[in-house]
Amino acid sequence: MPSNKLLQAAAGSAGGDNLFVEDVFSTYLYQGNSSSPPTITNNIDLSNEGGLVWIKARTGSTNHVLTDTVRGAGKELSSDVNWAEQNYTGTYGINSFNNNGFSLIGANAPTNTSAYTYTSWSFRKAKGFFDIVTYTGNGVAGRNISHALGSSPKMMIVKRTDSTSSWWTWHVGIGTNYILLNSSNPQAGGGIVWNNTAPTSTVFTVADDANTNGGTFVAYLFGVDASFGEGGDEQICKIDSYTGNGNNTGPIINCGFEPQWILVKKTSATGGNKSWIIVDVMRGIITGGDDAFLTPNENSAEFDFNAFSLTATGFQVITSNDYVNTNGVSYIYMAIRRPMKTPTAGTEVFDPDAYTATSNSETVTTGFPVDLFLGLQRNGTAYKNVVFDRLRTGTVGLNTASTDDDENYAQYALSLDNNTGFTDNNLTSGQQIISYAFKRASKFFDMVTWTGSTSNSTAVNHNLTVIPELAIRKRRDANQNWYVWHKDWSANGYNGNITLNSNSEGYNNDSAFYSALTNTQITQGVNNTGTFICYLFATLAGISKVGSYSGTGSAINVDCGFSNGARFILIKRANGSGDWYVYDSARGIVAGNDPYLLLNSTAVEVTNTDYIDPLASGFTVTSSAPASLNASGGTYIFLAIA
Repeated sequence: MPSNKLLQAAAGSAGGDNLFVEDVFSTYLYQGNSSSPPTITNNIDLSNEGGLVWIKARTGSTNHVLTDTVRGAGKELSSDVNWAEQNYTGTYGINSFNNNGFSLIGANAPTNTSAYTYTSWSFRKAKGFFDIVTYTGNGVAGRNISHALGSSPKMMIVKRTDSTSSWWTWHVGIGTNYILLNSSNPQAGGGIVWNNTAPTSTVFTVADDANTNGGTFVAYLFGVDASFGEGGDEQICKIDSYTGNGNNTGPIINCGFEPQWILVKKTSATGGNKSWIIVDVMRGIITGGDDAFLTPNENSAEFDFNAFSLTATGFQVITSNDYVNTNGVSYIYMAIRRPMKTPTAGTEVFDPDAYTATSNSETVTTGFPVDLFLGLQRNGTAYKNVVFDRLRTGTVGLNTASTDDDENYAQYALSLDNNTGFTDNNLTSGQQIISYAFKRASKFFDMVTWTGSTSNSTAVNHNLTVIPELAIRKRRDANQNWYVWHKDWSANGYNGNITLNSNSEGYNNDSAFYSALTNTQITQGVNNTGTFICYLFATLAGISKVGSYSGTGSAINVDCGFSNGARFILIKRANGSGDWYVYDSARGIVAGNDPYLLLNSTAVEVTNTDYIDPLASGFTVTSSAPASLNASGGTYIFLAIA
C-alpha cells in the first residue's frame, strides 16, 4: 500500500501545496429559487479535479439526487429508489461543474424550487479519499475493476445506471457482505455482488448484480488513507463500526478528529429503525439538543432528535434510539473531519456588523459559516448580551452579563444554518444591534463542551492546535459566573481568573480552575461538576492578539503586530475593578469619540468618549481613558482581532 505521505503528495494541489478537508468536501445549504437558479460557491474544484454532488431538499419530501463529473451534469441518480439514471441535461439539476462549486438550472423540486431549502454534499476526487469509476458489465463473476483511489477502499457504493437496480454498498465493517443504500434492510451475503472478495488498493471485485452483461455502472469509492493538513499527516475520513449498548449514555467513537459529517447504518434486523442516516454540523449536531437527520434510503424531509454529541476526537451516541444504538447491534459509519485550515486574514474568521432591525428578522452576510455569535443591543436593554454557538445553536443562549445557565432565548431565535452568515430572528423594528461573528479555525479560535466531576480533574481535548492564551468558561446547567483565564493574569499557575459578568478584580487563588493547558487539552480542576462550554483563543500573527499592557495615564500604543489596525478590541483591568470594554470597526474606531459597550452590563451604548484611537499595528489607549482602561500601575488584559 502507498504510504500516507505518498498519498498526500499525489493528492496535493498545484504547486505541491498540502490539501485540506476544505479542498475536497463541503456541506453547503441553499434556498431554492425557481426564477433564478443558484450557483453554489463552496470552493470545491469539481471541473478540474472531478467529483460527486449529492443534493437533498431539507423541507420537502423529494428524492435524493446524486450527480457526478464522470457521468456528466444533469445525469441524476436517486439513492432512495432503484431507478435508472435520469438525464435532465440542460433542463434540471446541475447545469455545470465549476472550479469552485457548481451551478443549477431549472425549477425542479429535488434540486431547486423556491418552496424548499436544500443541502448539498460535495466530494472531490482525491487520492486516498474519494474516486469514481464507471464500467460496462460483462457477466463474468469475479471480475476485477481497476480504480485510482490509491489505497484500499473502506466503503464502496455501486449503482447500475441504464436500468433499475439496487444501490449495492460494501463497507469494511461488514466483511465481504453487502448492504443496500436504497433500503433499510440488514446486511446480506456478498457472493452475488462482490464475489465474496474484499477490494484492494488497485481493484474491486464484482459479480452478477454488479456486473450484469451489457449494463452500465458507476462506483463511488471512499478511503481513509490520505494525509491532509499543514504537516501532511492528518486523517480526514474515518470509516468503521461500533456496537450499540441501548443506553442514553452510548458508545464513544474515536475518529482521531472532530467530524463535520456522519453517515450511520444499522447492519442487522434487530430492533426498530434501520434506515441510513446523515447528520452534519451545518444543519446541526447539537450538544444537549436535537440533531438534524436526513435518510439516504427515504425521500422524507429533514427530522430531528437528540442522538449525538461531538467531541474534539470523535462523537458520542447519547440516545437509546434504534436508529443509532440498539443494544448489542453493530452499526457502520463514515465520518469526515471538520475544517482545519489556519486562516491567513482576519476577515476569514471574524466579522463585526452593526444593523438596525427593519423587520422581524435580519440576515447578515459575514462571508463564512458562523460558529460563535455575540450580539448586543446598542439603543436598549431588551436584547441582552446574547451568546449563541454552533455546538448549542438554535434558541439556546447565554448572557455575558449574567450568571444564568443555558436559556431558551426564543425571542431571539438565531439561525446559524447558513454558509455565509446568520439570520437574527424575532427582532423589534428599530433595535440597533452590534454582532460579532467568529469562525473556528486552527491557531485562532476553538470551543469545547464537557461534563465535569466533583472528585476528579477533567481533561478535555480541543482542536486549537496551539496552547490557549485566553479561555472563557461558562457552566451551562446552573447559575454560575463566567470565568476567564488569560495568559498574562495568572500569578498562581493556571488558577488565576477573572469574572466576565462583573467588573471585579481578577484573583489568583482558584484551585478549581485549570491544572494544565496544552496544545491538545485543557484540564479542569476538581469540584467542578456540571456541563460546561469553553471558548479558546490564541495569538495568530497578523490576525489576533491575546496580550496585556501596563497603564501609564498617558497615551499608550499597543502593538498587536497588525498592518491595518484592530477591528475588535476587548479590554479588562485585571489588578483592579473595571468593566469589560468592547470596541469595533463596524461602529467606529476613529481619532475621536468611539462608541463602546460592556460585556458585563446590558447598559446602552456610550458614544461621547474618546478612550481609544486607531493604530496601524493595533490600537492606542488615550490619555483621557479612565482608570478602568489606563491608570498608572494598572494591568490590563485584552483580545484584539485584525
